[in-house]
Amino acid sequence: MLIVNNLSKAYGTQTLFDGASFTVGTGERLGLVGRNGTGKTTLFRMILGEEIPDSGEITIPRGYSIRHLSQHIAFSEKTVLAEASAGLRAHDDGRDETYKAKTVLAGLGFTEADLQDDPLKLSGGFQVRLNLARILISEPRMLLLDEPTNYLDIVSIRWLVLFLRSWKGEMVLITHDRDFMDSVTTHTMAIHRMRMRKIAGSTHKLYEQIIEEEEIYEQTRANEDKKRKEIELFINRFRAQATRARSVQSRVRQLQKKEKMEKLSALENLEFTFNAAPFPGRWPLEAGSVNFSYIPGGPDLIRDFTIAVKKRDRIGIIGKNGKGKTTLLNVLAGELKPVTGTITYNQNLKMGYFGQMNVDRLDPNITIEDEIWSVEPSRGKTAVRGICGAMMFDGDKALKKIGVLSGGERSRVLLGKLIAEPANLLLLDEPTNHLDMESIDSLVEAINNFDGAVVIVTHSEMVLDAVAERLIVFDGNRVGVFDGNYEDFLSRIGWEDEADRNGNEAGTEDAPAKSALKKESKRLRADIINERSRVMSPLKNRIHEIESAITSAERQLARDNESLVAASQRGDGKAIMGLSMSIHDTKKQIDSLFDELEVITVEHDALAQEFEEKLRNV
Repeated sequence: MLIVNNLSKAYGTQTLFDGASFTVGTGERLGLVGRNGTGKTTLFRMILGEEIPDSGEITIPRGYSIRHLSQHIAFSEKTVLAEASAGLRAHDDGRDETYKAKTVLAGLGFTEADLQDDPLKLSGGFQVRLNLARILISEPRMLLLDEPTNYLDIVSIRWLVLFLRSWKGEMVLITHDRDFMDSVTTHTMAIHRMRMRKIAGSTHKLYEQIIEEEEIYEQTRANEDKKRKEIELFINRFRAQATRARSVQSRVRQLQKKEKMEKLSALENLEFTFNAAPFPGRWPLEAGSVNFSYIPGGPDLIRDFTIAVKKRDRIGIIGKNGKGKTTLLNVLAGELKPVTGTITYNQNLKMGYFGQMNVDRLDPNITIEDEIWSVEPSRGKTAVRGICGAMMFDGDKALKKIGVLSGGERSRVLLGKLIAEPANLLLLDEPTNHLDMESIDSLVEAINNFDGAVVIVTHSEMVLDAVAERLIVFDGNRVGVFDGNYEDFLSRIGWEDEADRNGNEAGTEDAPAKSALKKESKRLRADIINERSRVMSPLKNRIHEIESAITSAERQLARDNESLVAASQRGDGKAIMGLSMSIHDTKKQIDSLFDELEVITVEHDALAQEFEEKLRNV
């Protein structure tokens, strides 16, 4: 058991922890959450003895082994397999347990041929994977995992989920992927207002409890504040009257005993919308028979790829690392030219591109404000500062130079540049990297509300489930378009590597029977998903139409209200009458649309639950 008691830590004027306490019990897998900069990584460093708390104690039992996924990597063995196996426990009988290392390495994306490679010659991403493999294989009592999914592709992340679910020791996990965390942890703990708040259960349950507790606190504080003011009024009113002296002194003592409840400070949130440019056409972008290779005459990384992007498409690009996802996005963005084939851009296309390389293109010598201003120099300073504020760079923070910003802050600057200019097609390459959970939620909401098309590369199954309605899939040596969401893809097709691994692991007499049952189950799930799509698609489309109509009507209402104020100031009776009627009709229209939306939403949710139940029973 790990015990942290009354922990405090500050850097200058910034306090991270103030009397924070918690324990990690036997067998607990703890998810650690909190906004960027609240001290999650610092807490890890203090547990490891790399940082000293200002006060408080961290108690670790004697002989209790802890391993940490560090970004500082050092290898001593000559091969990948030897490096991964170095932490295996020795056995007196000479048993070879390198199979454990091979299993973990395969799960993390290493091929059989990779096992004899020199670790120092691996790419940075695969060095991180090897470091993770070493830690998992060494089987310590406690794992400290800080963003273990960084540099992992979607298939390796799915394997890691299964591995960590079966972990018998203790674990503390930091990750920005809420679904990944909830799928492997038993408890969740938030660093919130410099203290620790821990529960048994998911991130959703924890945040619900925090919100509920803070609402109760604020209600109590408001009531207490009201009572305090009444007491102070009584004291001030009757202080000079001798007949009321006893009552006044009683209330003075009452105030002295009552500790004043301070108003909770507002927490910064990333809140923004992408600026949609009008698009009168149907297809912003079309790709036909595209082939691409970095090596002239060499093998194609992208072969015979064709797609037409509709004006409100939500397309996810998925696949293992190194297969060409970012390359395809660069080809679609026009930053790389196809060897053969065509990319056709509609004349009304306005593209916004968030690329991995674009973060490196930020000028380190200018301020956040100037970087965002450079997108559209004609934009006023107030509007630029508004965008900075939406990206959590309010006030003087907007005057920070790019060169001093963290990776997460630079990602927010790039998002700010993206929303500074209207677009009707967004190309997003791993936009959730470096963002915390709250910021990812805001990004997903902004994508879903964007009135244009979105093509996104992501390894996050949570983001895919929330956003993607179609997929571009890199699997094996193929790339193709899948008409369906991510759940449909897993049910109908699945990942080739997972199918191979499941087939290899079967290896028993009843494997053919299991395979037949699995195939039948997959067919039944596909039938249910097809029926769900057929039944629910019209409802989804109507919900979107109603939401768009409400948004349009509310904008019209706001314009009419502004015009009504102007007409009243100039005394234009005719305009006032016309605008008043228009406002009345628009309000009536909005109320009617909300009524219809409520009815359809109830029907949609009931059907969704019904189909979910059918899928669970297969």
